[in-house]
Amino acid sequence: MKKEIGGYFELEEMAGEEYYPNLYKVNLGRTALLWLLETRQYKKIYLPVFLCRSVIDICVEHDIEVEFYHLDADLNILLEERKLPAEECLYLVSYYGQLTDEKILYCQKVYGNVIVDHTHAFFQKPLKGVDTLYSCRKFWGVSDGAYVSTDIILSGEKPEDRSGGRMSHILGRYEENAGKYYQAMLDNAAGYEGMEIRKMSRLTGNLLKAIDYEKGKKQREENYALLSELLPSETVFNRVIPEGPFAYPYYHENGMELRRWLAGHKIFVPTYWKNMFEQCSEDSLEYQWAANILPLPCDQRYGEEEMRYMAARIREWEASAE
Repeated sequence: MKKEIGGYFELEEMAGEEYYPNLYKVNLGRTALLWLLETRQYKKIYLPVFLCRSVIDICVEHDIEVEFYHLDADLNILLEERKLPAEECLYLVSYYGQLTDEKILYCQKVYGNVIVDHTHAFFQKPLKGVDTLYSCRKFWGVSDGAYVSTDIILSGEKPEDRSGGRMSHILGRYEENAGKYYQAMLDNAAGYEGMEIRKMSRLTGNLLKAIDYEKGKKQREENYALLSELLPSETVFNRVIPEGPFAYPYYHENGMELRRWLAGHKIFVPTYWKNMFEQCSEDSLEYQWAANILPLPCDQRYGEEEMRYMAARIREWEASAE
């Protein structure tokens, strides 16, 4: 029975179902990783150099030894092939959904202990016996939320998160423009630093039940296909067309300049892995990927009109730059 009866109404309970109803539900991707590391009792993790700072920081902050490995131009792991000891694991990232099931299974066979980061591959189902992480806010209009697929019982009882105070930028942008709530979005993201492991909030879980996942997946695929026709881009990040793509990776040798020009036309293309600009030399693969691969939005909020407009603006800039 509810603790309170009567009074004003709260948000309704959604009647649908989450895409991954049977996975562990956690507050953030980084804390989901930490929960796995603690449960598996890993003492050392092998991370790719091409990785966002938040994952590195949470490992260092919790005394997990970190060793970095590079990727070659084909995204192959440059790490000695050997079975890892029980207290070590390999962290695999599916950049723009390029990490296939076959490659995951190969790495598991070679290295043994692996954790797969499917932040960019929400619709790629987890493999049995492979620890896998998903992020919700990179695909849907929620402020937080992550899933963990694992065959181990995650250790310890964790408190439930509360998300109501983090919704202002999401609700605000629904009714107004993004610029008005941009700082709120940044403040929200900054608040994740140092956050403890919590279960996914009831609010986020409820909102995730309201999403038409098949419709969203189909729209993403249609938008991606159209952009690939209008803006062909032959990069290592375009070789595999993922289910329900995260974004359309478009290469331009002056990627940062193009980003700025597009922002002036209300087309906001994020720069991921900004830490590469400090950690890597300008001629490195990691630096070039971060600077010159543009993750063009192709998600379910948009359709053919927006894709054609975006492509036209990019062609306009390219023509003027010649």
